[in-house]
Amino acid sequence: MAVSPRRVSKTKKRMRNSHSGIKSFHPLQQCPKCAKITKLHMVCACGYYRNKRIIQQPEKKE
Repeated sequence: MAVSPRRVSKTKKRMRNSHSGIKSFHPLQQCPKCAKITKLHMVCACGYYRNKRIIQQPEKKE
């Protein structure tokens, strides 16, 4: 088996693996129609995306 020529320091190892950490920041926005908080570039629960009706929701009957 191959043996590495030098030991990799903690700093070098952590710098190499820095991109694989958990990302905790998700950009959020407020829907202009229903004022709910949604993720960017996602259709809101009310069916609107960028002030356009994307999903036709069935009307609620009482």
